This record gives sequence, C-alpha cells and structure tokens, in this order.
Amino acid sequence: MNFIIFIVIGAVAGWLAGTLMKGGGYGFLINAILGIIGGVFGGWLFGVLGLDIGGDFGPFITSVAGAMVILLIAGLFKK
Repeated sequence: MNFIIFIVIGAVAGWLAGTLMKGGGYGFLINAILGIIGGVFGGWLFGVLGLDIGGDFGPFITSVAGAMVILLIAGLFKK
C-alpha cells in the first residue's frame, strides 16, 4: 500500500511542479513520471543537504522540490 501512495504523491507532485515551472509542461504522464523520479531525487538531495521537512506534508514538499529540479534539468535538454 505504501508503494501506491508513493506513486500517487509523486504523480501529483510532478503535476504541481509542471504547473509551477514555466515551460515545464511535458503533459500529465511525463510530469507524473518525472514527479516520481523527483520524489526519490528530492529525498536524496534533502538528505545530502541535511534538510528534514517533517510533518504530514513533508514528503509531498520534498517530492515537489525534487520534481522541480528534475523538470529544470529536463528543460535544459529540451531546448
């Protein structure tokens, strides 16, 4: 069940990151996939930086931040 929740949070985070990032729109499916990857990346990045966002929305904020970084990197290759 945790895996399904992880997928849903990553998909929503990818959609939100695509909405927040100007020019980050790749469509819902690609943004969702990038959000899932971004969630993993965000968790790793926040761990390296020593940041710990707790609470109920901590994993979601981490996923959105990671997805935004992934979308930024993907945007560099899109041009």
